[in-house]
Amino acid sequence: MSVTFAMCAIAQSAPAGETLDSVLTQMDKAAANFKSAQADFEWDQYQKIVNDTDVQKGHVAFQHEKETQMAAEITEPDHKYLVFVNGKLSFYQPKIEQVTEYDAGKNRAEVESFLVLGFGSRGHDLAKQFTVKYLGRETVDGVKTAKLELTPLAAKVKSMFSKIVLWIDTDRDVSIQQQAFEPGEDYRLAKYSNIKLNAPLPPDTFKLKTTSKTKVVHPQ
Repeated sequence: MSVTFAMCAIAQSAPAGETLDSVLTQMDKAAANFKSAQADFEWDQYQKIVNDTDVQKGHVAFQHEKETQMAAEITEPDHKYLVFVNGKLSFYQPKIEQVTEYDAGKNRAEVESFLVLGFGSRGHDLAKQFTVKYLGRETVDGVKTAKLELTPLAAKVKSMFSKIVLWIDTDRDVSIQQQAFEPGEDYRLAKYSNIKLNAPLPPDTFKLKTTSKTKVVHPQ
């Protein structure tokens, strides 16, 4: 990852007078105009124990209107779907004709914030769940971004992610890149490209296209 990352990111110092608060304010302003986003993604999951990276590619959509909704279509290496609607997270695996459903319940707000982290989130809202550090500007894939390091405040969340790094295009309030570190040395690096803001979404974007053979399971 280090070689790839070095090729796509160019570190820069923060512009004169730019602070964490000014960056979060830029995000707040852009978030006010955020309704939806569509993007291509590449998710790289690195596992230290086997020194290997599992790469998934696909498309994702976010919508902030009456409620927060998210849909991801994984196209490589296997076709899978992930949808979050009405506080419920559904994972569909067409190969085995199974949908696994998780009800966020009382943790709905936390689940929503993680699923849409870096896409239309108000900057100052981050401080409610994380200790936020501003690490300056970096150009990622030709986009000048603000690099933020987030350390979870809640012990339960910190047991899953020791820290999360966001590379934010503050003009649009979208993440160009994210890196979530798990305790130890495992991490997930997410890269987003071909981002479209506030473009019309098909009415069935947040609906799973299952078949009559699909079974639904609810883990305890």
